[in-house]
Formats: sequence, structure tokens, C-alpha cells
Amino acid sequence: MRTKVAIIGAGPAGLLLSHILHLRGISSVIIEARSQSYCEARIRAGILEQGTVDMLRAAGLGARMDREGLPHHGIDIAFDGGIHPISIEKYDSGRQVMAYGQTEIVKDLFRQHVDNGTVIITDAEVTEIREIDSASPQILYRREGKDHTLNCDFVAGCDGFRGVSRKAMPTSIRNDFDLIYPYSWLGILAKAPPMNKVVIYAQHPRGFALQSMRSNEISRLYIQVDNDDHVDNWSDEALWDELDIRIGVKQNRGAIIQKGITPMRSFVSEPMSSGRLFLAGDAGHIVPPTGAKGLNLAIADIALLSAAFIDFYCDGSEAQLKDYSERVLRRVWKVERFSWFCTTLLHTDHRHSEFEKRLQRADMDYLLSSDAAMKSFAENYAGLPIEILPDL
Repeated sequence: MRTKVAIIGAGPAGLLLSHILHLRGISSVIIEARSQSYCEARIRAGILEQGTVDMLRAAGLGARMDREGLPHHGIDIAFDGGIHPISIEKYDSGRQVMAYGQTEIVKDLFRQHVDNGTVIITDAEVTEIREIDSASPQILYRREGKDHTLNCDFVAGCDGFRGVSRKAMPTSIRNDFDLIYPYSWLGILAKAPPMNKVVIYAQHPRGFALQSMRSNEISRLYIQVDNDDHVDNWSDEALWDELDIRIGVKQNRGAIIQKGITPMRSFVSEPMSSGRLFLAGDAGHIVPPTGAKGLNLAIADIALLSAAFIDFYCDGSEAQLKDYSERVLRRVWKVERFSWFCTTLLHTDHRHSEFEKRLQRADMDYLLSSDAAMKSFAENYAGLPIEILPDL
């Protein structure tokens, strides 16, 4: 089999890239290690930046999001016994964010690919990526006990942090930057109406907490725990009680339908391209979930990568492909900085000295009392600009 762009990974990044290429008449094949049902059920991010919303709409994928998503004009921060609002709309020229789960985006994209007639090979393990410095790279994969080869012009590695794509980057040029945080998130998905219309981030001496939502009936909530903690250590009642204490507002309680612990890390791999292999999303970088940037950063990568492929196939230029890594990393590091700032601002690190605790408190006081600080926060939270191709 041969295609123009071979895409490894059927997450939102890979699926969106394939759809945008389809709109410009550029063929692609997606290879995914898991089943479609598994991809659609993965619980991940749920807050979309303005640029992500705009891009999904431009690609013809916004209808259900606009019907069912929950627009947010700001966020609330619970701190020192009070709830402090930060208006994104006020401080960032009327922009907003949208609560709409990544699972729903993936479902929308899979349905779109049925209409597009895209070839998506699921339950297929990529075993090797070959000849990335040639004009015809190869992807070797195994499916149903048989070995197969996919020939292509380019490889887009959208297969996440543990995928094979980043490992195929030459070790002679690859540099990985990693930061592991001394805490994790214990998250729940609950059949309970959110008690607030916008996300609440809570800084509390007992640890961070977050109240978010997936719909008007489903809440997504988190508390900070130690890295060696386990979900079995927390009964449902204990979790709800802890959320009430840390957020300072009594939550609407309901049946917990999903529970898990998410470790916190910041990670960047440079460069994000070599030869004809290009990385996007978690294959090239990880952000801690504070600030809701993981999915949005992946979509921003795809905005640049899809434009580069279109530039190559439609205009015969390699300029954007050659500049992709430099351009995408410039934005990646800015988003990494904001995610790190939110994480260190809102979490309780019990290793800190009293001096460091006072500095953290001063940071929060400044954010909540300064128009300049709130404007900067709103700009970053609503999302740095992304380039959306016209006439998708």
C-alpha cells in the first residue's frame, strides 16, 4: 500500500490532520495500535481554547460541539477562603474557552472519516519506521498476526508519548527535556451536574483541587495526591469531602463512573522533525494538565503541520516543512512555561520552605489583584494564536 502522508495514531491530532489533508485532496492512511472503540472511550482533556474551537469550526467539525459544548467566559480561583473570578472575555478581547470532551472530538472525527472514506487501520502495531531520510519512507506494522508495509512520502507521528515515532528520531540529534513533579492528580468523572458555570481552580494548604465539567450532567473533578497514592485509598465519600474542603464550595454529589491517578510531568523532545518524519502532539511534548493545554497544543501543532503539507503538495514548496520544528517548538515552550506556572502556582509542595510558600502566596496575590497579570493569564488560558488555513 502507498499513500502520500502516513499518520501513526488515531487520536485527535492524527484524525484532524488526515481530515484537513482530505479537504485539500491529499491522501493519507492512519495506523492505530488500538481499536476504534478504545480510542473513542479514552477520557482525556475537556477545555478547548478559542483557537481550537475556531479550527474545528473551519474544518467543518463544529456542529455538535456548538450544540452540546459549554462556553466559558472566564475561570474562578478558590484561594484563601474566597472565590476569585478571572474574566477571559474582559481581559482578552472577548475570547472564551469551551468545555467539550476530547472523547467527543474523537467520535466526531471518526464519523467524519467514514464520510471521507479515509483508510484507518486499527489494531495494528507499528514495529518500525524506515528510510525517513529518503523520498519514500516505510512503516512496518503487524495486524492479525501478519506483517505489512505502508509506503509513503511523509510520516506524521501522532502516536503519543509512548509511541514509536519519537523513538525513530535519530539519537544523534534528539534532545529530551523532562521535569517530574512531586505530586499527581486523582481524578473522577461523576454523574452530577457541575455546581459552577465555569472551571474552579483551588489552591489550598491541603493540596490543589479542580472542579470542571464535560456536560450539564457530568462533572470532572480532581484533587492533588502524592505520587505513590492509590485510588483504593480513597472512598467515594472521602473524595467528595476532600473536594468540598479544598474548593470551599459544596459539590453536587453523584455516582462516580471513572476514577484514576494522573502523574504530572513536563516534557519536550527536540527537534520535532527529521528527514520526512514529523512529530505532533504528545509524541513531541507533554504538559501537566493544569491549564488544560495538552489537547490544544496538539491541535496547534496540526495547524502548522497541515499547512506545511498543503504548501508542499499544492504549491510545490518545502519551506514550511523545513521550518516546522523551529516554528512549532517556539510555541511549545511558551505553552510549557504557562503550564509550569499554573502547576507551581496552584499546587502545595510540602518540601517548600516557609520562604518559598510566602513567594507562592505573593504570586497568587499579585495575579488576583493586578489587571496586567490577569490579562496575561487570560491571554494564555484562552490560547496563544494559531494559524488556521483559510477556506478549509
